[in-house]
Amino acid sequence: MALILTFLGKGGTARTKIAIAAAKLLASQGKRVLLAGQAEPTLSILLGTPIAADPQEIAPKLQVVQFQASVLLERNWDEVKKLEAQYLRTPIFKDVFGQELVVLPGMDNALALNAIREYDASGKYDAIVYDGTGDSLTLRMLGLPESLSWYIRRFRQLFVNSDLGKTITESPLIQPLISSFFNINWTADNFAGPTNQVNNFLEKGRAALADPKRLAAFLVTTGDPIEVANARYLWGSAQQIGLTVGGVLLVSAERNANLSEEFIPLPVSVVPDSPTGDWQPLIDALPNFEAQALQAPKPIEIDIHNRQVRLFLPGFDKKQVKLTQYGPEVTVEAGDQRRNIPLPPALSGRPVAGAKFQNNYLIISF
Repeated sequence: MALILTFLGKGGTARTKIAIAAAKLLASQGKRVLLAGQAEPTLSILLGTPIAADPQEIAPKLQVVQFQASVLLERNWDEVKKLEAQYLRTPIFKDVFGQELVVLPGMDNALALNAIREYDASGKYDAIVYDGTGDSLTLRMLGLPESLSWYIRRFRQLFVNSDLGKTITESPLIQPLISSFFNINWTADNFAGPTNQVNNFLEKGRAALADPKRLAAFLVTTGDPIEVANARYLWGSAQQIGLTVGGVLLVSAERNANLSEEFIPLPVSVVPDSPTGDWQPLIDALPNFEAQALQAPKPIEIDIHNRQVRLFLPGFDKKQVKLTQYGPEVTVEAGDQRRNIPLPPALSGRPVAGAKFQNNYLIISF
């Protein structure tokens, strides 16, 4: 499995330069690296070479690919048709062709995430450097497996327990009708076949997100107070989706520049804004990404013995954090991110006894 590395911050060109330098650094260490970017021309211009929708080698151990949403949608449409044929006796999508599909808002992020998953699963790469938008949209993309998993586990049980779900399960008239349309047996768990496959996919995504050896982000900022504030906001938002942030890359011409106080306890590395094509000074200034990611604070810690859940939420104050418990899980809101936390059996079903926000941690007691 590959290490997936991405960068968060507002400085688009500087962030892309760092992604290129990081890919070159990892390749120089003998790792097989894939540098993946968006359809915009920034990455291609900085590299000085055209980029296609399929990986191409630009240096030893280093390949680059451009995520073109329309191409990814077309390729994935064939997989959709295969799934439809697996579960539906008379497919309805067979006369819709991938070449005519239009990309809707949000599709590009889901398609990019699936492409990263497929390249990771191929076993061809030791590291994948993803140069995304570096903002909240990237975080929502990376948190998609967790979000979809919650929707499935929450609404699946609601449907099974509903009058409609019970009627479908128990009716001797509806069962034959369903069987005439579908290729699966409709039992007490009305979604067992399709959702088990989806859940396996989502669980792998959740496991990768929670493992700093598999997926990590680094903040990119300058000394500008507005950029620093945005970086801190993205830091806290990343923790909300369970993404490890390993450190900060401060783009500055001054080697003595210091933002350590703003990002405690993360290490801050000062990197130059090198001219396009002069990569070595930037490469030399980069940190050990893997080591820093492993040493970073965990986004969430569950202490069963003391009946506590601790969430690391830097970049927010007490007024920006909200805790509720409407359903079987605990819901935490911070900034513009909402997270539903499934509890282990020892804590599941217990009401929240107390909560406090201290030293960037939300500590929930049961």
